[in-house]
Amino acid sequence: MNSMELALQPLRRHLARLVARCVTLIDGVINPYRPELYYMRGPGPKCRARRQATLRD
Repeated sequence: MNSMELALQPLRRHLARLVARCVTLIDGVINPYRPELYYMRGPGPKCRARRQATLRD
């Protein structure tokens, strides 16, 4: 490696990090799908009502 390539290595690393962050940001804006918003987090109200009805009997 010559001295010019060695001098440019830190700049390339910083540029690669910047590009990766930009891609992540753009992906978040363009692809708003967030699966955690759509997954159920436990039994719903009908399931609870059925359970309570069976426990009363």
